[in-house]
Amino acid sequence: MSNIEGEVIYVQGMSDPTKIGQYPATQATVALVLSIVGLMGFSCCTAIPGVILAASALEITKQYPGHPDQGLAQAAKVIGWICIGLTIAFLGLYLVIIVIAIAASGGTA
Repeated sequence: MSNIEGEVIYVQGMSDPTKIGQYPATQATVALVLSIVGLMGFSCCTAIPGVILAASALEITKQYPGHPDQGLAQAAKVIGWICIGLTIAFLGLYLVIIVIAIAASGGTA
């Protein structure tokens, strides 16, 4: 038999984390860092994993009202999507510039 004293088991609808004082851990901080790094580098290479981690953290925080990581997860999701949108906009802008440059040169390379 194993000694499970001190372990807290969370069963949805059965335990109240506000009375226990502990919430399950999330990856909200990691998601926020990845999203900010993606925004600073204008690259969605780190923003996409940041959005994925933020979505999983939000799923956990929705089950436990008052979870302290809810704001971090929401911020990571918003910043990640902004980064992805900016990356798509810049790629579109570069594509338009290339098309205009090819058209201005007469279409021959």
